[in-house]
Amino acid sequence: MNLKNRNFLKLLDYSQEEILYLIDLAEKLKEEKKQGILRDDLKGKNVVLLFAKDSTRTRCAFEVACQDLGASTTYIGASGSQMGKKESIKDTARVLGRMFDGIEYRGFEQSIVEELAKYSSVPTWNGLTNEFHPTQMLADFMTIKEKLGYIKGVKMAYLGDARYNMGNSYLVTSAKLGVDLRIIAPKSLWPSQELIDTCKEIAKTSGAKITLTEDLKYVEGVNVVSTDVWVSMGEDSSVWEERINLLKKYQVNKELMAKADKDAIFIHCLPSFHNLETTIGKEVYDKFGLNGLEVTDDVFESDKSVVFDEAENRLHTIKAVILATLG
Repeated sequence: MNLKNRNFLKLLDYSQEEILYLIDLAEKLKEEKKQGILRDDLKGKNVVLLFAKDSTRTRCAFEVACQDLGASTTYIGASGSQMGKKESIKDTARVLGRMFDGIEYRGFEQSIVEELAKYSSVPTWNGLTNEFHPTQMLADFMTIKEKLGYIKGVKMAYLGDARYNMGNSYLVTSAKLGVDLRIIAPKSLWPSQELIDTCKEIAKTSGAKITLTEDLKYVEGVNVVSTDVWVSMGEDSSVWEERINLLKKYQVNKELMAKADKDAIFIHCLPSFHNLETTIGKEVYDKFGLNGLEVTDDVFESDKSVVFDEAENRLHTIKAVILATLG
């Protein structure tokens, strides 16, 4: 399958076959890395990493992936360029496209990464925007395949705030790959109706089932349980009380996991507020008396949790995207 020179901006742009190809390629690259097989497919290539939002997994995955393939990286953080301030995104894209062979962007509106791709003339990859998180989806469904042995027909529950990149991306990817997805959240926190309608149309051909509900009974029998933080990057801390009151019944805890299939797994894109070992975790405990937010520590640290396998797979799936589109 030839994906060379393709952008990787959102999985709506990719077919089921292309998504599965990238997951298969990631599995191959993971096995090669574990066997110590070295590659230099991208020797002489240069990649720029534009991070308007900080990250641990995304940055490390892109840097190690490029290094493993022989490419060099230049990291530019939020204060490291004039993009969008003294220089337009369009002009920045045209400059970077003359100097680099690939561009990664992690930041805010989807329109920014789309504009970078439009004007840069080199492959552009979405490391996260407000609307979509496609590299995370490849890692999540690679992990599901590793642990359960299949993707099509898997029953998955996503709980919490589903309005932004994770809820949107699970909706799209599940529709593409034939997954039985249950988004379980307050109706005010569902994805847009336009995206729901689009994904339900896709589901008609893939065999996917898309359910949006406020009812926790839909966790019953699922193979995968997923959630995300309740306050997204960029939101003010003043929303904590309102969000906690809205979402506390959707917390992933032992009682909720007991509703799922006995062999169900728990996934989370990370970071997670599951204990008091973070600044925010301590603040939430002091203000609201909660030891965990979207997931409790006894689930996060249980044998059902595969969150660190999932985190590792960010590396292998991102490497697959870079190699397939730039190699």
